[in-house]
Amino acid sequence: MYKQVLQSISGVDTYAVIALIMFFLFFLLILGWVFTLNKKYIKQMENIPLDDTENSHEVNNINAGGVK
Repeated sequence: MYKQVLQSISGVDTYAVIALIMFFLFFLLILGWVFTLNKKYIKQMENIPLDDTENSHEVNNINAGGVK
């Protein structure tokens, strides 16, 4: 049934290509963001579960994006 419905839609193959391109671009954007994260920010984020004190004001002052 689904096969017949999809075959009746004209240009359905272009939707698959567009979805693949959108996924690939999103993946590249996330990958680029991860590699440009501030290393100090990453260190503080990975230590949050182990930290007993509340220093949320220090975490908020660190820039998460871009290389510093």
